[in-house]
Amino acid sequence: MASIKQMDYGTPERVSDTQVTLDIDGRVVMVPAGTSIMRAAAEAGINVPKLCATDSIEAFGSCRLCMVEVEGRKGTPASCTTPVMPGMKVKTQTSRLEKLRRGVMELYISDHPLDCLTCPTNGDCELQDMAGVVGLRQVRYGFDGANHLKAEKDESNPYFTFDPSKCIACSRCVRACAETQGTFALTIAGRGFDSIVSAGAEESFMDSECVSCGACVQACPTATLMEKSVIEHGMPEHAVQTTCAYCGVGCSFRAEMQGDTVVRMVPDKEGGANEGHSCVKGRFAWGYATHQDRIYKPMIRERITDPWREVSWEDAIGYAAQRLRAVQAKYGNGSIGGITSSRCTNEEVFVVQKMVRAAFGNNNVDTCARVCHSPTGYGLKQTFGTSAGTQDFASVDDTDVMLLIGANPTDGHPVFGSRMKKRLRQGAKLIVMDPRRIDLVKSPHVKAAHHLQLRPGANVAAVNALAHVIVTEGLVDEAFVAERCDPVEFDRWRAFIAEPRNSPEVTEPLTGIPASEMRAAARLYATGGNGAIYYGLGVTEHSQGSTMVMGMANLAMATGNIGRRGVGVNPLRGQNNVQGSCDMGSFPHELSGYRHVSDDAVRSVFEEVWQAALDPEPGLRIPNMFDAATHGTFKGLFVQGEDIAQSDPNTHHVTSALEAMECVIVQDLFLNETATFAHIFFPGTSFLEKDGTFTNAERRINRVRQVMAPKTGKAEWQVICDLVTAMGYPMHYDNASQIMDEIARLTPTFRGVSFEKLDRLGSVQWPCNDAAPEGTPLMHVDGFIRGKGRFMITEFVPTEERTSRYFPLILTTGRILSHYNVGAQTRRTANVAWHPEDILEVHPHDAEERGLRDGDLVSLASRVGGTTLRAKISDRMPQGVVYTTFHHPVTGANVVTTEHSDWATNCPEYKVTAVQVTRSNQPSDWQVQYESDGIQRRQIAPASPPQAAE
Repeated sequence: MASIKQMDYGTPERVSDTQVTLDIDGRVVMVPAGTSIMRAAAEAGINVPKLCATDSIEAFGSCRLCMVEVEGRKGTPASCTTPVMPGMKVKTQTSRLEKLRRGVMELYISDHPLDCLTCPTNGDCELQDMAGVVGLRQVRYGFDGANHLKAEKDESNPYFTFDPSKCIACSRCVRACAETQGTFALTIAGRGFDSIVSAGAEESFMDSECVSCGACVQACPTATLMEKSVIEHGMPEHAVQTTCAYCGVGCSFRAEMQGDTVVRMVPDKEGGANEGHSCVKGRFAWGYATHQDRIYKPMIRERITDPWREVSWEDAIGYAAQRLRAVQAKYGNGSIGGITSSRCTNEEVFVVQKMVRAAFGNNNVDTCARVCHSPTGYGLKQTFGTSAGTQDFASVDDTDVMLLIGANPTDGHPVFGSRMKKRLRQGAKLIVMDPRRIDLVKSPHVKAAHHLQLRPGANVAAVNALAHVIVTEGLVDEAFVAERCDPVEFDRWRAFIAEPRNSPEVTEPLTGIPASEMRAAARLYATGGNGAIYYGLGVTEHSQGSTMVMGMANLAMATGNIGRRGVGVNPLRGQNNVQGSCDMGSFPHELSGYRHVSDDAVRSVFEEVWQAALDPEPGLRIPNMFDAATHGTFKGLFVQGEDIAQSDPNTHHVTSALEAMECVIVQDLFLNETATFAHIFFPGTSFLEKDGTFTNAERRINRVRQVMAPKTGKAEWQVICDLVTAMGYPMHYDNASQIMDEIARLTPTFRGVSFEKLDRLGSVQWPCNDAAPEGTPLMHVDGFIRGKGRFMITEFVPTEERTSRYFPLILTTGRILSHYNVGAQTRRTANVAWHPEDILEVHPHDAEERGLRDGDLVSLASRVGGTTLRAKISDRMPQGVVYTTFHHPVTGANVVTTEHSDWATNCPEYKVTAVQVTRSNQPSDWQVQYESDGIQRRQIAPASPPQAAE
């Protein structure tokens, strides 16, 4: 539990080896050098009145309410902008200060509505609080004449209002937008009495560059910027600390409540990943948890053409158990399997993979990481020895050069994106390698030193060219390599990478990147100080995804950029618990902690605890499951919280496989696209109803606490326990904490993790064990997990997906800020106001050739399928490349993606699909049907779309 209000120290914390001792109101105080008087006083329990100051942004000194007296100094300096000095004697409360502060407050109130009793922030307003603190009892200036009391509200944003009549021009919102978020959407317009917060000349918040992160709302000391949910419900009365269920940043939030109703989500200042910041999704888009589309009762049906029938939990579980056992009896032990969810807790994922291995009796379990970051696990394990990123997010504060490859942090991981921008404004350099010109290439106060706009599919050729420059120009950190890396493997790699075929000049026709630009970028990364690589799905979702991950690891080792703050190889994981789902043993060849199922010693430990014999042979991956289903040998599937019919590639193949199965069980919040093919539907729980843990992209294990009781009557892990018990394998836990205890018992990297420790410390990063009882922020500090770092040969092998006369363009995909994954959650919130449909971005040249204009309906077709969507003319991509998102099922973007995949992990090649774009006047293969609830859904097209001859 957390209190509603967290302590505000007025100014940011300072870190220094030098301590300063001073006297404040007769108390001896010791603080780090550089600390403000205001913060020093607050840490001593002395609260100086303030309005323009808050500890999330730098001091501004405009309100003059925090003035103090300092012995030996004239005047009354602002305590927020005055640093402490040795021996300083400060008085915060004197009759002189009392009079001055009351006069300042009197001026503020003279231009402020006196509607405190009906104001939505009544009881939570700093202006109201400070008026009481200074003892204001009258306003001598009156309320007539020039004022702002009739200024009109801006209610354009779906989540908050802007009421300028209550603005005190403290600039906190402006500074939060600049310093914390880095968008610079707000400013103070006008001067003197006419000063007012503005989102742009004659622009509303909705029409401005505001990204609705909520930093301005959080910073506002009055009701000027106010959540509409608070206006509707009133002030919360208690709070529960939990973790966001969107991207892999893993932001900590306080869910502020009235009973079991969420009033608002407030980013936690103590959050290890976000430190008080948030994005539009985590801050505001939580309404899906109580959306009318939620299914709360289990449902069953004999055939997928039958209507759903609500039943009791007992009947649904019994029916599911009977059907699964019937499938195994008819088709064999390996005919069923499961897919775990990266949106569920570690504990929920763990029991699903345990169900498959111990109750189903096989290893046919996989996770959505298969289609996103499985190459990360493979590539980093081969080179470093462990399947995870090397740094914590805070490490970027010490980075001098960021090499950003195939990721768009400001859209996909916005809180970390803001942290990157802050470091860039402080002077760090940025190299962006991406076919698309993302916002970080150039945005307010941020500009990349190099944008390596490569052709989709040429990643490995590009990373080899960077390495070639480093090797041939003598930029290798020879001392690091000699001490930390396998010398034989390095010599072999050095000879390979130095070959002329890997030079920027030779690879330029493949990558499309000018050789001079490639050389300059390589030199910057190698010589610019601490170099950190950050990457996303633009690296992994390729036929050479695993090769590219190894190529980046080679680059980091060759330059010594591993094992300290500010460096490393850092995957930006897409979903909230995709790291955790992999840690928990969701791959068919690995048990928890990334240990192979064929290892007799490891397997015996699990067999003893689980009291079940485990199969030593790896099971089926997701693509193998689909293939086996269409061949008639795989007939039963449990799908936990994933919409594979929308998210997986080659939708026609996926739906054909699902149609061929005899028992499909879906556990989810909503009847998603996959549920169209299900026989049993188990209603799931939202993150607000879960108790457990998520593990974010920096290996940080965060507590997820139950804000409200499960609306379905059961926790998801309880449903799994009941199901496998009905199948004949008894499984029971009293609570989620016991599941984590079992995880810790069986998983070396989680050995020291418990709910008690997480509640005490806030969070830890694995490995957390006897050697690191409070976790491991930085990996490979004294040596690699595998011993010596291993350089890997990274031959460039062009993808089999090629353009042709009939399919001359390359489609690549990505995400947008306002939506998440397949949109099941965000489409059921007001976020649709920003992105109501998926859009196809087309280069002006390609559009002109096809006679396309902005907003035209276009047909997007590949060798495997087609869909229809609207076009946007954009020069963000190079000529010959088109781009879209995949958040709306009505578009069904994955109907056009192929089955090409990574050679090592079968991660689909979403980022390279040969397509044709033509003008269209109708929805072609996909028809939109509007359900009575107003949600757009897709009518599944025939399984065999017309094929274009070449």
